[in-house]
Amino acid sequence: MDKQWLASLLQGVRDGALGVDEAIERLIDLPYEDLGFAKVDHHRGLRTGRTEVVFCPGKQVSQIVAIVDSLARRGGTVMATRATPEVAAALKGLPYPLRYHEVARIVVVGETPPAAGRGTVLVVSGGTADLPVAEEAAVTAETLGNPVERLYDVGVAGLHRLLAHRDRLTAAAVLVVVAGMEGALASVVAGLVSRPVIAVPTSVGYGANFGGLAALLTMLNSCASGVGVVNIDNGFGAGVLAALINRKD
Repeated sequence: MDKQWLASLLQGVRDGALGVDEAIERLIDLPYEDLGFAKVDHHRGLRTGRTEVVFCPGKQVSQIVAIVDSLARRGGTVMATRATPEVAAALKGLPYPLRYHEVARIVVVGETPPAAGRGTVLVVSGGTADLPVAEEAAVTAETLGNPVERLYDVGVAGLHRLLAHRDRLTAAAVLVVVAGMEGALASVVAGLVSRPVIAVPTSVGYGANFGGLAALLTMLNSCASGVGVVNIDNGFGAGVLAALINRKD
């Protein structure tokens, strides 16, 4: 449930289009709905401004469908992350607008709010192998109502590719930098801009990369200031954080 849904419910009562008993019935599941296998948090949209997000791995497809349906029925935009094509196909059976972002592995159910951030979120990636995580960040920030631009395959092994876009780097309000291997890209970008940089280490790399640990440690030890680091492969978390930083209020 989000604030818009609650406002429409109250307006319906005021206009006489909705009885008090029916309104109470619709609110009876606050603050959560117990589906047996999940307790769906319908109050989260009111608390945080963001509807609960469904993390798909580890859940049965039928469980994901039931949770998304429970959330979507109460309004707002619902995101299902790390969704497989099988999950996306099952969710298409629900009676709501739906978009599947295959590279990002995100299903968005409901209408995406118009872009309302105070500036642009720029998602920068080191290489093509980082795209799933980069797109997860980009789609998340877009779904939360932010204008997003992408600057991909500009890793430090070919630094001229990055420097050719300095105007785009400096114009962004918030930058999300996604890189694997040694993860040096975040430090380089932060040394070029005066904006917050959210660094996302990925598990892309050879053996000594240790599944992203090498990139994580490099980013945590950045010599450039103004760098915040999220967990390995956590494009979703970076997208949410970028949206919060980019809020107008």
